[in-house]
Amino acid sequence: MKIKVLWLPVMVLAFSTTFGQAVKTYQIKSPDGKLVLSVAAGKNITWAVKHMGTDVIMPSEISLTTINNEILGKNAILKKADKDTVYEIFDTWVYKKNSVTDNYNQLTLTFKGDYGLVFRVFNNGVAYRFFIRRKGEITILNEEANFNFKDDYKAYLPFVNDPRNKDKFNNSFEAHYDLLNLSKIKKDTLAFLPVLVDAGSPIKAAILEADLQDYPGMYVTPGDRNNLHGVFPAYPSEEALGGYNNINFVVTKRENYIAKTSGSRNFPWRLVVISDEDKQLADNDLVQCLSAPSKIKEDSWIKPGKVAWDWWNDWNVTHVNFKAGINVETYKYYIDFAVANKLAYLIIDEGWSDDHDLNQNKIDVQQIVDYGKQKGIGVILWATWYSITRDTEGLFTKFEQMGVKGFKIDFIDRDDQKAVSSLYEIAQKAANHHLLVDYHGMYKPSGIQRTFPNIINCEGVKGLENMKWGTDNQPGYDVSIPFIRMLSGPMDYTPGGMRNASKSAFRPVNENPMTQGTRCHQLAMYTIFEAPLQMLADNPTIYKQEQESTDFIDSIPTTFDATTALDGKVGEYVSIARKKGTTWFVGAMTNWDARDITINLSFLGKGAYKAIIFEDGINANKDAADYTAKTLTVTANDKIAVKMASGGGWAARFEKVN
Repeated sequence: MKIKVLWLPVMVLAFSTTFGQAVKTYQIKSPDGKLVLSVAAGKNITWAVKHMGTDVIMPSEISLTTINNEILGKNAILKKADKDTVYEIFDTWVYKKNSVTDNYNQLTLTFKGDYGLVFRVFNNGVAYRFFIRRKGEITILNEEANFNFKDDYKAYLPFVNDPRNKDKFNNSFEAHYDLLNLSKIKKDTLAFLPVLVDAGSPIKAAILEADLQDYPGMYVTPGDRNNLHGVFPAYPSEEALGGYNNINFVVTKRENYIAKTSGSRNFPWRLVVISDEDKQLADNDLVQCLSAPSKIKEDSWIKPGKVAWDWWNDWNVTHVNFKAGINVETYKYYIDFAVANKLAYLIIDEGWSDDHDLNQNKIDVQQIVDYGKQKGIGVILWATWYSITRDTEGLFTKFEQMGVKGFKIDFIDRDDQKAVSSLYEIAQKAANHHLLVDYHGMYKPSGIQRTFPNIINCEGVKGLENMKWGTDNQPGYDVSIPFIRMLSGPMDYTPGGMRNASKSAFRPVNENPMTQGTRCHQLAMYTIFEAPLQMLADNPTIYKQEQESTDFIDSIPTTFDATTALDGKVGEYVSIARKKGTTWFVGAMTNWDARDITINLSFLGKGAYKAIIFEDGINANKDAADYTAKTLTVTANDKIAVKMASGGGWAARFEKVN
């Protein structure tokens, strides 16, 4: 990758010292001057943030506690303070744009005891991380991460709430958002990140983390006086098979510390994305900026693309002369469908092997892989995390030699230090064998996909699979995640259902699952949801019956050169435009409320464009599969009036004419 870096002159650090209290205070501003971060270091270290004079984060204490009860951040003795400004542009390609601008002002505080803190202020957020520079190993008992707010604001929180799990940190990272006042959050409940706080109209603050390596993930729980604070899973001391079908590797006992790690390292970033328009949240690059660059030197073999998938549609193909199911004939049929529709991959989901031993195959995988190779379709295999970790190197060697392109690794359902480190190790070993990875049952990506771009997608989202057993208000969730979950990275929502249902008509059906909302709601997901490895969740038979919709899906890339968030409001609606080459793709979705919006085409630039538009049909409120396709010629001076039905959507492709 070509990287363009500009290091601006070091800025003079301004600080004041209150000698009676031995407190030193510092301020740094964002490059545009709208955000101001204040740090106070003395008996405690606190940080606070203002947006154009309005408090976003009130003074909040932060610290790290080591095994001998040394608290890094209490009674801190400052040795050095440095302030820098950085402007950098780095190239990306497995992403929603081909380059990212990384521009921030930075404050680095180094304290006696060989530790310190780095603070960065961007135009659209702030971040801090601890660092330590000691020899040997260090054990972290706990980390104090506080987010204090001025008032009793409302927050969008995805709670850990699976009663089947004895260990509260064993969870699938799938939950709808509860919108609650901070004071109404029950004590001792856990919400996983990202969490979004409505910090006083129009400001919103999203709490995330980035560059999570060799360390447990952070959850938040309520404290006193409008506070959210970090909670971390302790290190596992005992594990056993359990959970769903006895295939989860669950923790049965934990240590009294959260991490045992190198004594010289940088800790994960604690990040708050700040917006004064909701649409800004739908196009944010801070996790990408704050994560470690790629460790893969030669990455031309990493190929994004779309996938024919079997599990959601229950292998339910019809009008064929074979018994559909987990067998060679069925997967050849999926491969032929993939060829006809210019897909890149087939995923063979659960059932092809023993769940605990991938060497015990139930079907002839080699025959399927060879057939796919003849047709130009790569094969990706589903596996449990437990089965992969039994012999990662041996399995990757075997399946690479067979011609398998990668693994969908499922049922991780943890983010303690051991699990997080395992996923990095698996990604590195997969890269060594030129294997792609799609992590399922996983925590939010938190930057791992930049460090290992062969991690082509991650779940950590309550996606379409939930329609098989019923989900409340999925359209409302669909127009929330672009502003919240997607801040952390790509998400394997697995869209593409062709049996579309209105709110009153929807019911869960395993063999022929429905989707909540309209056909155009599903089509729009292929532009709106970031997914370098993007599924076609339904079965080939129904896609053939709905070829017009399928052709439109096929035309949408899975990575882009540019992204523009057009409009939106969390939980209500969203519209996003993305560009590949000279072609623009636009998607819009609404919740269960029918809605009229306007798409301003000023993003198109000069010249005329052919617009291929899919919009909700006049009867879509009753028959959610009803849609209209039309073609227009437009320019950047035009605006398009969009009418979306209940649970509706709108999708378009703009091809350059001249």
